[in-house]
Amino acid sequence: MACHGHFLFVLLSLHLTLAPLARSSMHTVDLDSLMPADNTCSSPEDLKESGQDNLSLQLAHRHGPCSPLDQEEIPTHEQILSQDQSRVDSIHHRVATASNRRKAYNPLNSLEIPARYGAPIGTGNYIVSVGFGTPAKSYSVIFDTGSDVTWIQCKPCVTACYSQQEPIFDPTQSSTYSNISCSSNYCAQLDAQGCSGNSCLYGVQYGDGSYTVGFYAQDTLTLTSSDVIPNFRFGCGENNDGLFGKSAGLLGLGRDQTSLVSQTLGKYGGVFSYCLPATSTSTGFLNFGSSSLPTNVKYTPLLTNSEAPTFYFLSLVGIIVGGKQLSISPTVFSNAGTIIDSGTVITRLPPDAYSALRTAFRQAMTRYKTAPALSILDTCYDFTGQSSATYPIISFLFSSGIKVDLDGAGVFYVNKPSQVCLAFAGNSDPSDLGIIGNVQQRKLNVVYDVSRKVVGFGPGTC
Repeated sequence: MACHGHFLFVLLSLHLTLAPLARSSMHTVDLDSLMPADNTCSSPEDLKESGQDNLSLQLAHRHGPCSPLDQEEIPTHEQILSQDQSRVDSIHHRVATASNRRKAYNPLNSLEIPARYGAPIGTGNYIVSVGFGTPAKSYSVIFDTGSDVTWIQCKPCVTACYSQQEPIFDPTQSSTYSNISCSSNYCAQLDAQGCSGNSCLYGVQYGDGSYTVGFYAQDTLTLTSSDVIPNFRFGCGENNDGLFGKSAGLLGLGRDQTSLVSQTLGKYGGVFSYCLPATSTSTGFLNFGSSSLPTNVKYTPLLTNSEAPTFYFLSLVGIIVGGKQLSISPTVFSNAGTIIDSGTVITRLPPDAYSALRTAFRQAMTRYKTAPALSILDTCYDFTGQSSATYPIISFLFSSGIKVDLDGAGVFYVNKPSQVCLAFAGNSDPSDLGIIGNVQQRKLNVVYDVSRKVVGFGPGTC
């Protein structure tokens, strides 16, 4: 994948030569901190003390007790990981077939939306509440850095709508709603579009088989009571089905023209940040703009790939385990490319990189009893009866020279005390895109600055 120029490898070699590596490092984690305590939500007492202000949106895992959604059918870990693999397969498919993405069609007249159109990725894992319309009505939506089009379900649901938590949005009850014209340049920005009379139609199918189709519209978007975005363009879905749970839709935070980030470039400067909580029984936050960014953030370049403009590409060049850099050629990462994605659960690495990580991790964990594999996770341990575990610190190394240490919650995926697994998996093909998933982002402040073309990482405040 041609994301980097030759000059990057020269700089990379220089950084790796000059940057001293930390001494061997192990960390002991309280196992209770990795596991949901009970079915009770535990929120930070004061987000302002954590560097946040009233522009923060509370963020919650959609399958946990902090979610505003009813938890009637919580998927098993096997189902979550299976759906995660569908998302990863679809991201790989999208990048591989990027040149065939755009094509006009009438989505309301076809339920068979080709998977290469729209944003063919599985739906995300975290929920925020935002307002649509005038007067504003609150809706719980999935936020996703791997999607561009924001959408919610809309009446009259000409074909079908799935069951959601809040009442379905009624465009006729908003004084600021209007459909976007089929001849508008905004309509042309969609990956998949059609026309109904003079009104623009959109369609998105996700890799897990979920889909949404309807009218492309604009209305007022309310992020907080003091922060309102007029004429925000979004999908008003009248034919929707899939694995969206009881959410009302999706908030697209990708990089392409239709995303919230692009639409609010003048207002927020292309800056947003979030902190994902360690477990599903606590909350994090989603922030827009640079007014409350923490100062202890280290930045690495954000790369651009014209064939996949939605995604946030980073220059991952190495992995450190227990203070020792693994013997992995930087070309292993650069040949495949790497993105950071809020909706992918488990980080995917090129086969050689994952094999080296797994070997080093297992060698450092020989004191512990092993456990059976969990779906795609093949390095698991039985911590039954133990209150803590000592593991080698895992760090990502980027071409800018920065090193990002992962929290214990970013190293382990917990099914139960008797099955706690290394939260990484390998791609099957060396050319498949690497993905930094949301488990590895837990308890980090992750800052996206599209204008400056950087992504930053700092100690988490959630």
